[in-house]
Amino acid sequence: MLTTGARRNPSAPQSDPNIIATLREIPVALLSDNLHRSTGTTGLRPYHRAAPMAGTAVTVRTRGGDNLALLRALDFCRPGDVLVIDAGGDLHNAVFGGIISFGAASMGLAGMVVDGAIRDVAEIGERSFPVYARGVTHRGPYKDGPGEINVPVCIGGMAVNPGDIVVGDQDGLLAFAASEAALLIECARAQHAREEATMQAIRERRWDRSFVDALEARAAN
Repeated sequence: MLTTGARRNPSAPQSDPNIIATLREIPVALLSDNLHRSTGTTGLRPYHRAAPMAGTAVTVRTRGGDNLALLRALDFCRPGDVLVIDAGGDLHNAVFGGIISFGAASMGLAGMVVDGAIRDVAEIGERSFPVYARGVTHRGPYKDGPGEINVPVCIGGMAVNPGDIVVGDQDGLLAFAASEAALLIECARAQHAREEATMQAIRERRWDRSFVDALEARAAN
């Protein structure tokens, strides 16, 4: 029987494609603001040609620099999924590179995220397929395991559960439960409208900054 350290759990149901498509059009910063600015990754960055990402998380936890579980996890992925790999932030060996990311793109995945290293960054950087990682090394992966599929993971200080929605753009990555998506979209759209009104006021030289007085009064010791 498989035990902790080698679990292979079924993938969670995918989120509504219309929700995913909408989230791909909303900046991550707007979504983050409406999650109290308290979650999201740190230390990971995009390596692909600028393109937004949104999809349902299929998660992997693996030993740093080893990609055996990642290779198996591709069998658990469907078009539109984001493969999220917790490699413990290890940068000694790359977990994947140009071949695996190209294969994932050809399968229709929405993107790949690894808290670890990648390689072949020149090749990855020429593509729009989203790839986020902590760092880069030319040293390739081992294929010995262990690893787990569709278990809770942590990437860049952010918890990700199987089935969470993962979004990303040039600012970074964010994950949240699919049940929160509809309200989050509504709140982000309302904030976007407020920000557009502020931008218009700036264009018309009528930007009201009186709110700074209240902020300073609140901050006074």
